[in-house]
Amino acid sequence: MQSFRSEIENPVVEKDILELERKIQLFKEGRIDEERFRSLRLARGVYGQRQLGVQMIRIKIPYGKITSEQLHRISDVSDEYSRGRLHITTRQDIQIHYVSLDRTPELWSQLEKDDITLREACGNAVRNVTASETAGIDVNEPFDVTPYAHATFEFFLRNPICQEMGRKFKMSFSSTEEDTAISFIHDLGFIAKVKKVGDKEIRGFKVMLGGGLGSQPRQADVMYEFLEEDLIIPTIEGVLRVFDRHGERTKRAKARMKFLLKSVGLDGFLALVEAERKALAYQSYPIDTSKFEEEVVFETLEAPVVTLEDQDTYEKWKISNVIKQKQDGLFAVGIKVHLGDFYTDKARLLADLIKKYGANELRFTLRQNILIRHVREAFLPVFYTELKKLGFTSLGYNSTADITACPGTDTCNLGIASSTGIAAELERVFENEYPQYINNKDITIKISGCMNACGQHNMAHIGYQGMSVKSGGLVAPALQILIGGGIEGDGKGRFSDKLVKIPSKRGPESLRILLNDFEAHKNGNEDFLAYYDRQGKTYFYDLLKHLSDVTNLQEDDFIDWGHDKNYVKAIGVGECAGVVIDLVATLLFESEEKLENAAEALKEGQWSDSIYHSYAGMVNVAKALLTSEGLKTNTQVGIIENFDSTFIENNKLELSSSFSDLVYQINKNKPSKEFASTYLEEAKSLYKKVDAYRKAVVVES
Repeated sequence: MQSFRSEIENPVVEKDILELERKIQLFKEGRIDEERFRSLRLARGVYGQRQLGVQMIRIKIPYGKITSEQLHRISDVSDEYSRGRLHITTRQDIQIHYVSLDRTPELWSQLEKDDITLREACGNAVRNVTASETAGIDVNEPFDVTPYAHATFEFFLRNPICQEMGRKFKMSFSSTEEDTAISFIHDLGFIAKVKKVGDKEIRGFKVMLGGGLGSQPRQADVMYEFLEEDLIIPTIEGVLRVFDRHGERTKRAKARMKFLLKSVGLDGFLALVEAERKALAYQSYPIDTSKFEEEVVFETLEAPVVTLEDQDTYEKWKISNVIKQKQDGLFAVGIKVHLGDFYTDKARLLADLIKKYGANELRFTLRQNILIRHVREAFLPVFYTELKKLGFTSLGYNSTADITACPGTDTCNLGIASSTGIAAELERVFENEYPQYINNKDITIKISGCMNACGQHNMAHIGYQGMSVKSGGLVAPALQILIGGGIEGDGKGRFSDKLVKIPSKRGPESLRILLNDFEAHKNGNEDFLAYYDRQGKTYFYDLLKHLSDVTNLQEDDFIDWGHDKNYVKAIGVGECAGVVIDLVATLLFESEEKLENAAEALKEGQWSDSIYHSYAGMVNVAKALLTSEGLKTNTQVGIIENFDSTFIENNKLELSSSFSDLVYQINKNKPSKEFASTYLEEAKSLYKKVDAYRKAVVVES
């Protein structure tokens, strides 16, 4: 493990990796409990798998953008530390599986050689910032949202205000009102807008707040109809500060932003954000877009001569998978990636292709596909020929037959039934029985292995959720069918209605019934959602109800798709939210670390970061004592109130003021060297008093 240390040029990154290595050792020595260690490794992209003894590694790819060099690096890492398979997620990340925990620091260090991070790819932090894959090339966009997504990623990576929140936090940037980055299901979603002020065109965003999927999906509220571009970073910071302080931390099912917003209301939430304004490091944060506006550069200037064996197939491919860019003479090429899985041998050849003949850029998409950007028209035959060799010219990019699915029971602890298996079978149904849907983009089908909706099943036109069903003394894999969801545009969306639960092996028949009925009874050019609304939920329930009968199951019904043995329902501990059970000693230990971080940030002139580390340290100290008394620690606000009533008002601890007055200096003072220094000293003093009190209690007991 010593080898990577001298190879990492960024000291912050080096420290991060060394910290992971150190904590792995402490965990193995029994000096950190399993639950706290889980929280730490999740924040570093290391996620427990369904299979014992191995980890899934989530690689953070901001807005899905990647170069040839980075794709080569990820491929090398996958071959060295995993099994050579790459999985594209619905958040534009890459996942690799079956990695040994001991090798994760070394793996991370290899990725960082090409500026690729694992940091905050999982856990209770700001997750990967997503964006429309066509951002920057869309003919309908008012401007490119890429630099804004990138600035957001950079500003909040390792930012102390969002390291240990109650739950994960997701953001997206949509390039047009089509809302292809699905703002309405995000904690914060941004849709590009422009407005005229006199003769000047002002860039900004419609801001959506508090959306989400999961077992209780919620449509995001409109936070602002128009927020100027230089205010998005301060606004995000204010929202994160409020979420960190007021969000639920104990009841995992209620710990997302959507529940906090429902509790305090939009106006109440906006008032809390406004109260944080003085504490922000920046009241305005202009974003430099220049490096994203540079002219596209190509390595190869002349297209090689290519002979197309089948001109008709080539033309069909162009219609199905090629998108005209807003830049004259340039096109984007979509690659339909079956279930988001592809392998390193093909990844390397693809990386070479985009560097030699393209502009050295592709983007992973929200539908688990690949989009190659900036392809000159004369080079389209070259790309078609080379991609065909790789099996990357299947028709139907972003079509009805292009099904989204999470990993499900393949690797996920929470998977109930196979999502990839049924997805593969449904795609075969399209290929063999409904070829007319290969280019249809009006219906989306999405599948999740459980209620958490990683496959986004409850916002699809037709969705399937993995479940189980009992028949006699046996349990069979099942699917909940949902219909009627979709993106309406400009921040509006709709969630699917739950209809009926059926054995998984009847999934293909349910699809046939729905498609056949739609084709037989739609009115003219009526789209699927209009057809669903006209017929009504009861109509579709009656249409599918007979498939739910479990009195006539056959032997095959007890074997899930993609398996050869009888189904066994096995659900492990979910890690997608970083479940944490805190111990008093660990909390106090972490408080020390936070105060050390505050001192380091102060030394480096990062006043705002230092202040937040001191704040987090004080809250952690209070949480430790409350935990020792068996008292509630659901929210930071609750911790502050309970600490006052339990320890200060009863004179168990003496402070010069109430604990709340001490702590809430954070949002009553502008970030400055003087305040950061004073606040840190007060935090250190509090820690010493609490530590002395704790030791005295232990001695007495």
